[in-house]
Amino acid sequence: MTNKQISRRTMLKRSLAAGGAALGGASLGFTAAPGLLRAQPKEIVIGGPAGAAKYFNADIFPLMEKQIGAKILYEGTNSLTNLQKMQADKAAPKMSVVVMDDPVMIAAAEQDLIVKMGIGAVPTIGKINPAAVHRDALWVNYQQPWAGIAFNSSRLKTPPSSWTALWDAGNKGRIIVPSLNNTEGYWTLLVAAHLETGKPFKEAQYEIEAGFNKLKSLKPNLLTIYTNAPQAINLLEQGEASLIAGQFSAYTLIRKADGSPIDLAIPKEGGFAMPSGLAKVKNAPGGALADAALEAFLSPEVQSVLAAKAFVAPVNPAATKPAGFPDATTLFAPDWAHFAKGRAGWIERWNRELL
Repeated sequence: MTNKQISRRTMLKRSLAAGGAALGGASLGFTAAPGLLRAQPKEIVIGGPAGAAKYFNADIFPLMEKQIGAKILYEGTNSLTNLQKMQADKAAPKMSVVVMDDPVMIAAAEQDLIVKMGIGAVPTIGKINPAAVHRDALWVNYQQPWAGIAFNSSRLKTPPSSWTALWDAGNKGRIIVPSLNNTEGYWTLLVAAHLETGKPFKEAQYEIEAGFNKLKSLKPNLLTIYTNAPQAINLLEQGEASLIAGQFSAYTLIRKADGSPIDLAIPKEGGFAMPSGLAKVKNAPGGALADAALEAFLSPEVQSVLAAKAFVAPVNPAATKPAGFPDATTLFAPDWAHFAKGRAGWIERWNRELL
């Protein structure tokens, strides 16, 4: 470095210092940085199911962003993947709020990855359905989709009336089922156990061996096993598949409302209540912003939009629920603790025997 260069640098530094003094004694180097930080928009990352991305981004998040005064960035995947992200990022979480199924919430709670929501920070917790609040507000259910059989209504004029339709010989190579990596995959296993044993869902959920035995006979009818729900729905819309087992309202009926030739049937044996959980990540980078997002999710305004746009039953009694929704008391909700305990082993067996 030459003396000439040093001289120019020194002169520049002195000039900046003088300019800062003229503006009140602070150098420009220190006054500019905070201004730049203040200009940056506030953001919060929410992780949730890939299939919810469309209505979250189009209908829910714009309303929530107005309520919380910040931009919402969404990471859409499945609950197990979000759990793995939380495990990997435990020391420095990237997500502030997670939308995951109850069985995965149980695992997140056991691994100390989520924290209780204080009623002072999220006051609407005290106003929602008490059955939607779990473990003293460690997580809450923010909605309740229902699950049945999704079908291509242009190819099947009569909705499937029984879960046995999945095994019908006429559906060879035309059935899609969710992977057990997706919580909705459990419905196929549970239905299989029910059909194999003849026991009601409440008892059949513990007959896993029988369920896997019955699933073996489903293999000739399988077109594919999915982990990405939107891709599976595309196959149904295109007519390559006839039925999707264990599909639920928050995916299927939204596409139907958009004009897709698909519909959702609740077979005579019964349908299922999907567990849609909402929690605050431990050491959430959003801090109070995470609390604000949780409060917004549970507000009557957002709950009403969820019901209308996502075809789910709201948990806030003050929300408006459209006509025609099924009676929630008729939907089966399983022993999720039992499911969470056995799931890892069941997934391994599922992958070994069905893929």
